[in-house]
Amino acid sequence: YYKMPEQTAKCIDENGWLHSGDIGRMDKDGYYYITGRLKDLIIRGGENISPKEVEDFLGTMPGVKDVAVVGCPSKKYGEQPAAFIIPSDGVTLSEHDVQVYCKDKISWFKIPKYVHFLDIFPMTASQKIQKYKLREMAHELWPDA
Repeated sequence: YYKMPEQTAKCIDENGWLHSGDIGRMDKDGYYYITGRLKDLIIRGGENISPKEVEDFLGTMPGVKDVAVVGCPSKKYGEQPAAFIIPSDGVTLSEHDVQVYCKDKISWFKIPKYVHFLDIFPMTASQKIQKYKLREMAHELWPDA
C-alpha cells in the first residue's frame, strides 16, 4: 500500500509472498478469474458465502436493478447475509418477495436474512459500491441480529 508500510507488511509473508486477498478460480484452460475478496466473504455458522454469487443470483430477479450483499453481524451465526437492493423504476418489492424468489434456487443458508431497499448505493469516486458503508448500515438497521 502506497505510504502505508504497516498495511503492506500485513500482506507480505515471511517468504516474500504477496497475499492480495483476492478469491478466484481457474478454468479448464488454465485461465484465472477473480471472483471476490476474502474480506467480503460472509461466514455464517461455518458456511462460506460468496457475496458475488448471491448478487449474481439476485440480479436475475425481475424488478431488481442493482444489488449488493454484505455480512451482517449475528450473535448466533457470526454473520448473516444482508441484501441491499435498488428496485427497477416503478417496481415495488418486499423482503418476502426476495426470500421467496431465492427459496429452492440457492442454498438455504445463502438466502439473505435481511433485505433493505435503496434508491442509490454509496459509491467511490471510481463508481464502485462502498461495501464498508453498507456493512455499517446493516449494523445500524439490524443491531440485535
